[in-house]
Amino acid sequence: MDGISKARRLRKDSTEAEKLLWRHLRNHQLHGYQFRRQEPIGKYIVDFLCYRRRLAVELDGGQHQEQADYDNERTRWLKSRGFKVIRFWNDDVLKETDGVLEAILIALRETS
Repeated sequence: MDGISKARRLRKDSTEAEKLLWRHLRNHQLHGYQFRRQEPIGKYIVDFLCYRRRLAVELDGGQHQEQADYDNERTRWLKSRGFKVIRFWNDDVLKETDGVLEAILIALRETS
């Protein structure tokens, strides 16, 4: 499966945390920043990406422990190309949405 097809499938099969965060990030709702979701970049797909600030936002669920090596490799690759990567647990997005959004805003400002 190519990156675009996989990204489409991931968008369709979003977790509740991804759906909730996307409601706050889409259409420039977060202080005018444009985000894309399930965005292919190189051989990887990132959950949310703000190209303008080169910020990738990743959400981790229970599967994270099983794919930690893959996630670390992807983070190293993205950083080597000038992207900052921040991660949140799905549970934090669901229970502490405002705090997650504030952390994303701080990261966006730091990358300016």
